[in-house]
Amino acid sequence: MAIEVDILEDYINSISPELLTTLLKDHTTSKEGEPQRNIFWATSDYEHLGEEYGYHSPILPHLITGDNGHVIMPRVLKNRDTQTARSRDMAEVFTPSWICNAQNNLIDEAWFGRKGVFNTEYITEQGQHAWRATTDPIIFPEGKSWRDYVRDTRMEITCGEAPYIVSRYDTTTGEAIPLEKRIGLLDRKLRVVSENTTTSGEWLEWAQTAYKSTYGYEWQGDNLLIAREAMLISFIEYYEAKFGKQPLLKSINYIAYIISWNVWQMDGLKGVVPDSCTDRVEIEQTLFDGPIERVIPCEGCTKDDIHRHNGTYCLIRDWGTKEHRRIRFIDLIK
Repeated sequence: MAIEVDILEDYINSISPELLTTLLKDHTTSKEGEPQRNIFWATSDYEHLGEEYGYHSPILPHLITGDNGHVIMPRVLKNRDTQTARSRDMAEVFTPSWICNAQNNLIDEAWFGRKGVFNTEYITEQGQHAWRATTDPIIFPEGKSWRDYVRDTRMEITCGEAPYIVSRYDTTTGEAIPLEKRIGLLDRKLRVVSENTTTSGEWLEWAQTAYKSTYGYEWQGDNLLIAREAMLISFIEYYEAKFGKQPLLKSINYIAYIISWNVWQMDGLKGVVPDSCTDRVEIEQTLFDGPIERVIPCEGCTKDDIHRHNGTYCLIRDWGTKEHRRIRFIDLIK
């Protein structure tokens, strides 16, 4: 599979319409027995395209496929004015891959107890930061196994297009990164899975574990969808590299389902669906002056207390339990 920086929603739709539907789902606001609720735009960048592209409007398949197939694109392909506006209004800053690599290396240095496990960083003659991937199979420290590494929980906060999770391309230059040089948290797990499994069934089992132990959240809906798509396509790419063919559709669909839970839309400062906190209005009846309207703001917002917001607290799955129970993300915060 050729590395395409801009993953077209039409391509995902061509694999299976169910895939795009899954990648657009918001599990927090979707209720059993009711129509699916999708992630929403959470940005005003697309409002000029019509009412359905408004800030609070859900992202629907027909808005990003067919004639609208190039509506959502990675930051590096957006025009400069849009990039500048998003940096100003949403503090959106994307990180070069070499910095993502250096920071991910620090995580692994702490886990393995040594440097240079997955790659070695260096500076080119032109003064550019780069890295050389190690080629020998990863050796694990005493008392730890490759399975422990794959199971270990990783999360990218305010993930944008998730460059710390999967590194299909440099988000600042648009340069594609070949599979063997990728440096994301999930890339590293999938490399370990490929090095330590032989059959398709075993590979799929541990790839699913890798995805279940990798998390991220993002405010803006377009970034979130790009992150989810990149994680899904990475799964296909690693499977193809290992077995020379695409995984079965049921396997791709299940990975999409895991991703839709593990990478979700959230205001990271509040733990709620973005902009879901509201002022509550109470009508107080008085004896002489008639009803008086009182506006009661969100207590969490006024007191900066993450546990007291009246917005919709985001849900994730606890894959470690037999029933994969749904839990509030903030309940994991001590």
